[in-house]
Amino acid sequence: MQASFQQIEKNARLIMVIGALLMLLCIAAFSFTGNYFILAIPFVIVIAAWVILDWKSFYWFFIFSIPLSAEIHLGSMSTTVPDEQMMWIFVPLTLLVLAVNYKRIPHWFLKHPITLIIFLQFVWLVVAVFFSQNHFLSFKFLAAKIWFLVSYLLVSSMIIKDKKDIRKAFLLFSIPLMVHAVFVFIWHGIRRFDYWDSNFVVQPFYFNHVDHSTVLSMMFPLMLISYQLTKGKKNLNRLALALVIFLIPAIWYTGARAAMLGVIFCLVINFAVKKRLVNFVLPMFYIFVASMAFYLSNNYTFVKYRPNIKYTATQRTFGDLMTATFQGTDMSSMERFYRWIAVARMSQDHMIVGVGPNNFYDYYKNYTSPMFKTWVSRNEEKSTTHNYFMFLLVEQGWPATILYAILMMAIFAFGQRIYHRTQDPYYRNLTMGIVMMLAAGFVNNFFSELWETHKIGAMFYLGIIFLILLDHLTKKQLKEQLV
Repeated sequence: MQASFQQIEKNARLIMVIGALLMLLCIAAFSFTGNYFILAIPFVIVIAAWVILDWKSFYWFFIFSIPLSAEIHLGSMSTTVPDEQMMWIFVPLTLLVLAVNYKRIPHWFLKHPITLIIFLQFVWLVVAVFFSQNHFLSFKFLAAKIWFLVSYLLVSSMIIKDKKDIRKAFLLFSIPLMVHAVFVFIWHGIRRFDYWDSNFVVQPFYFNHVDHSTVLSMMFPLMLISYQLTKGKKNLNRLALALVIFLIPAIWYTGARAAMLGVIFCLVINFAVKKRLVNFVLPMFYIFVASMAFYLSNNYTFVKYRPNIKYTATQRTFGDLMTATFQGTDMSSMERFYRWIAVARMSQDHMIVGVGPNNFYDYYKNYTSPMFKTWVSRNEEKSTTHNYFMFLLVEQGWPATILYAILMMAIFAFGQRIYHRTQDPYYRNLTMGIVMMLAAGFVNNFFSELWETHKIGAMFYLGIIFLILLDHLTKKQLKEQLV
């Protein structure tokens, strides 16, 4: 036994010596060449060794890193560090794991109807890429979608197996996220909660206040459920309650209307699930939206709502923003109309496959209406449609839009089914929290394109994998009770 310990100690010393020599060599090479990428070599080797020796613990570190990842720009390219690089690693790693044993992906995930819908979405995405107007941009979008689905769905399905794993994932994700949220709130408070500063104080971890507010509105129901689940644990229960109370002003001072609507909608979904009414909510929502679209397009009714450009501006305070929203003088609202009109016109020319993923910006300006043009219509940041349904419609056609509508209905329907199937308080509360989180995200995503962003996309896909797992666990529990 003593000899084996001596051998381990000897190997550890050898590894330390080799590592130190490698670091010194890289520093010397950097000093000579000035190439910063050389400094990354030791870290790449350490990560590679970590993945090879224990890829599961690497996954848990990945979950922890998502809230703390920041966007950096490398010339014309941008990436988020370190979570995106870790997702790149998961793609070949998953292929290798499945090559050794393809049964590592559980049957409860592969056979689930929600998985089938997501698979059909991916298939249609490939079709849209094939017919794209600009294949290079569309292939970039496809690549990003692949490592999203692999990292958040496939890898998660192989690692997250029970309630203990769900709790672990929640803690690893929520702790750094909430710590940063408190920091942002304090910093924003020091700056007197200035509306224009709401974009500045969230950087570099969020692109803007919209991303930050969406994450907070999706965390709100999870914290509500945490408060329910920690009853009987005095300190944890008080902490959960404090975070729930904190999130109310935190969401308010982000100044994002969609996030506030998201919180209200998740509470509506809570009521609908309990009363077995959730299957009616989204169909009614879709009918309402379709009716409004028909009303505005019929006899060019939308022209009545064109803005007076003299009075259309970016608002200085959130109160001004709410007033301007109802008066039709808010710039961001009018800019949405400007782009939605372009989408409606573009979709008539590209109904089936769209113009191609990631291609909206290059083609929409010829379809816009000058009557709704605002001073930000130059769109120097190259943002897209500000509505996920229209985003899919214009870039991937009607099939992609319909599949997304079906996916969201399936998510709420299965959430309701799981909630009423089990009497286990943990499973019921957890299911409700996940469904409410996805409901808040759905509303935010109706006014933006957020499922493709890293933090919000992570919450969306992890919520889906948790829901599918809960469907499996509650079915298993029910069978055991009947035996």
